[in-house]
Amino acid sequence: MKTSTHAQSATSIPRAPRDEVGSRSMRYLIMMGVRVACFILMVTIQPYGWYTWVFGAAAIFLPYIAVVLANVGQDGKAVHAENPERELEAAAPAVREPEASAPPVILITETHPAAIPPAGDAS
Repeated sequence: MKTSTHAQSATSIPRAPRDEVGSRSMRYLIMMGVRVACFILMVTIQPYGWYTWVFGAAAIFLPYIAVVLANVGQDGKAVHAENPERELEAAAPAVREPEASAPPVILITETHPAAIPPAGDAS
């Protein structure tokens, strides 16, 4: 397990394994497609020669390579953390003066029931 002396920031956390599944399965499917193409080329290209052995070797060893590469995560790749302190400072919002034709603002507030005297009290 990796240990670090400082806290991990939200911008330096690697991708979750469930998010990597799509890219890993696509890589596997492409390599299996290349394997099928090598097998078809091995059988159909005439006359047989040294390239037949190359296509045959690719058809035999590509499944192993595809499985190994599909199971490898993204741990080896460096994650570039963004420094949150380098953000641009926001400009102060412009203060608008109330217009003379603006409708009046109605403010509704609620008070706690204990603060209201009972209806029969004369105090």
